[in-house]
Amino acid sequence: MYAERASRLTGAVVWTNTPTAPGDPGRVLPDGCMDLLWYDGRLLVAGPDTRAHVTEGAPGPWAGVRFYPGTAPALLGIPAHELRDRRVALADLWSAARVRRLTARVNAAPDPASGLEEAALSRAADTGPADPVLRRIVTALDAGRPVADTADELGIGARRLHRRSLAAFGYGPKTLARVLRLQRALALARAGTPLAETAVRSGYADQAHLTRDVRQLAGVSPGELLGRRG
Repeated sequence: MYAERASRLTGAVVWTNTPTAPGDPGRVLPDGCMDLLWYDGRLLVAGPDTRAHVTEGAPGPWAGVRFYPGTAPALLGIPAHELRDRRVALADLWSAARVRRLTARVNAAPDPASGLEEAALSRAADTGPADPVLRRIVTALDAGRPVADTADELGIGARRLHRRSLAAFGYGPKTLARVLRLQRALALARAGTPLAETAVRSGYADQAHLTRDVRQLAGVSPGELLGRRG
């Protein structure tokens, strides 16, 4: 069972997930985010995805903090594109001693999710506020603004926007815009909006365009993803 709540860290989400049955696969969709994960007493990092990540539903609970797009690289000290489509042990990114201390702190917390949140808050306090330009990029692209217009409005140029996007989000602004569009569409569809209307309101050319994009990013059809028949 999956559950989430807003974190005290601005823009982040704290979540827990326990597979309903051993071997029950899960599907993690691209969302422009990175996560700090806890599983079986160990800490891991989930990089930004360009396609669905299918888990095998390993028995036992998972917990995580999902960071707002663009904020995790500064906290972790590594560019997002180096972790694109990857799940790695935190010990691969930080020193062994540092990871041991943090792991012990998380495992000593009342629950792993709250331990992860406290760790994220502490790290954010040490690194300072996030670059406000990154949130402006996300806001503009999530509103459906063209990439070229976004670069012009921010006054940073297309090439610089692309470089900053790679480091902050793990991929260029066009891919980020596509991922954010998918999430907009899924939010509408899950709220009961018909797929044809969802496509138009989300910025797709038509329902067929939406269906192709969902298949490419999620690996299944919209109906399969949403649990609809027919």
